[in-house]
Amino acid sequence: MLKCNLMRLTFLTLSVSLLAGAVSLNAQQTWTGKIADSACGAKHEEAAEGQGVMPDRECTQACVRGGSKYILVVDGKVLKIANQDNKDLAVHAGHAVKVTGEMKAGEIVVSRIEMRPE
Repeated sequence: MLKCNLMRLTFLTLSVSLLAGAVSLNAQQTWTGKIADSACGAKHEEAAEGQGVMPDRECTQACVRGGSKYILVVDGKVLKIANQDNKDLAVHAGHAVKVTGEMKAGEIVVSRIEMRPE
């Protein structure tokens, strides 16, 4: 009887742990970084020889107009953004931000973007 109860308790504990883990996979997370574009990635380069590097905001806006996607650069790592139609991406292009959202299929689904001091 004690062995049976112990097995049930172990099974119940494992089941609850697995369910809690599955639920937390889609939980809201926060990242601090910079909104950039997929063409430039973590570093904006000189657009034309001798022209110098454009400011981050202008470069990001130009690249997105040219077909690039918005990304979030966190400590040099590029994170893709799923919902490219989020209006706050354009507002904060090139800015240091705090992004809140969910990581789904390797991309951030942005729910909120807040300005951060540079």
